Amino acid sequence: MTITKSSSRALKIAAGVAIVFGALSVFSGGVALFGSDEARAAMGAVVPFVLWFNFLAGFAYIVAGIGLFLQHRPAIWISLGILAATILVFLAFGIHVWQGGTYEMRTLGAMILRTGVWAVISVVAWKHMGKTPRA
Repeated sequence: MTITKSSSRALKIAAGVAIVFGALSVFSGGVALFGSDEARAAMGAVVPFVLWFNFLAGFAYIVAGIGLFLQHRPAIWISLGILAATILVFLAFGIHVWQGGTYEMRTLGAMILRTGVWAVISVVAWKHMGKTPRA
């Protein structure tokens, strides 16, 4: 199977989403971690390990997005790795909440969104690049 024009378009859309999502994650995480005292206070009851994961994962999102745009096969595994890591952090977040830890509802929403976005990106990457013969 070769990468068709529609496959190429799907990969470019997934790549664009990954890159924009990554840039936004790095920016918002950077403000929350390294911003002014007022900016950090405005974040509310952040869960530190989730905040650090999301900030650092933003860089991986950008790398995966570039790989998808260039149609490099390792981008499939990077995408799947991001999905797996996100699920693990989401589970750890669930344990944190279950044990009575403080959190913001927006953190729950963000983790649902991140998991869903990376599930879709991973499926697109696998479907459109995973079955192509190696060059």
